[in-house]
Amino acid sequence: MNSKQRAYLKGLAMTMDPVFQIGKSSLTPEFTEAVSEALEARELIKINVLKNCADDCRELAMVLAERTRSQVVQVIGRKIVLYRPAKDEKKRKIIL
Repeated sequence: MNSKQRAYLKGLAMTMDPVFQIGKSSLTPEFTEAVSEALEARELIKINVLKNCADDCRELAMVLAERTRSQVVQVIGRKIVLYRPAKDEKKRKIIL
């Protein structure tokens, strides 16, 4: 992903509300599976990291991106934005 594509995705993510919240249980297999399903349906999602989560937000973003085979668009404060294009090209909503 180049910088123009990343900037475009950041612009789309600005108006989005967080879809998930990471709490004190951190990254469970069920949470990872739910994020993967949401990425397949939406392609671009925003995740909020709650204050009771002791883990570093950037590390969480990298681990989550690796497990879901997605890309980290940005991490600002306690918000993570992930992107993964839909597997079926007909279902793709975001064209880069």
